[in-house]
Amino acid sequence: MNGHDFAGLSVEAARRKLASEFASAQFDTPELDARLLVGAATKLDLTGMALAAQRPLQNEESDCLAALMQRRLQHEPIARILGEKEFWGLRLKLSEDTLVPRADTETVVEAALELVRASGEPPDSMRIADIGTGSGAILLALLHELPTAIGVGTDISPGALRVARANAEQLGLTARATFVECDYCETLEGPFDLIVSNPPYIARDEIGALAREVRDYDPRRALDGGSDGLVAYRAMARDIAALLEQGGAFALEVGRGQADDVAELMRLAGLHTIGPHRHDLGGIPRVVWGRKPLS
Repeated sequence: MNGHDFAGLSVEAARRKLASEFASAQFDTPELDARLLVGAATKLDLTGMALAAQRPLQNEESDCLAALMQRRLQHEPIARILGEKEFWGLRLKLSEDTLVPRADTETVVEAALELVRASGEPPDSMRIADIGTGSGAILLALLHELPTAIGVGTDISPGALRVARANAEQLGLTARATFVECDYCETLEGPFDLIVSNPPYIARDEIGALAREVRDYDPRRALDGGSDGLVAYRAMARDIAALLEQGGAFALEVGRGQADDVAELMRLAGLHTIGPHRHDLGGIPRVVWGRKPLS
């Protein structure tokens, strides 16, 4: 399909045609995908599309919509096509160097906030570290919720860090967020009151079986957790224990079936884990959490 296939169609007719194409491709949310791409092509929000429903598409809008459709039919995620994704109610920029933040990862934010609030009033200028920060999603969500906190995000990817800094600036959090290029915790200096992470945890041999939206578009370095998916946790465990303040908390995202193994790694490093593990909306143990003992 090219731009001529949308030529002469109204905004609403183009949306319906696009939704039909996506339904035929068996996408999970064809109507939503179509609405978002029509909005991107026409630069109209939901209200604007309703008001302009019977307006014919302009030529450049038709061409743009056809190009966007072809990208989606190649299973490129909508968030990558649009270059942004909502996470924890915050709109975040993305790039080819970052994962698309997922709803499951909001479980890390929920667990971290629960740990912080369980200790009473958060200390002034509490220090947070986000290991493998990517787009900055987890760190920036926490800073948004904890207005006196400061934080540092690490990542080995300079491109990811550029995106994280841009997101911090967009959200007005630059004064409280620092981003450092390093491998996991390599150059960090503690102590921290809270450490969070969503590291690579897909076993290398399983990457090929992932959905195309993930396998073909997420950066492999952000997915590949080594032969068993646990390489990052082994690398981080003792560093997390050393960097945490006594009584400090941690919350780590894990993959399906990994929670008990990761919890054991944390315990071997001298950390106390909390049971049960924190589950995501699908009922999967998604977060290993706990604290550094007071003594």
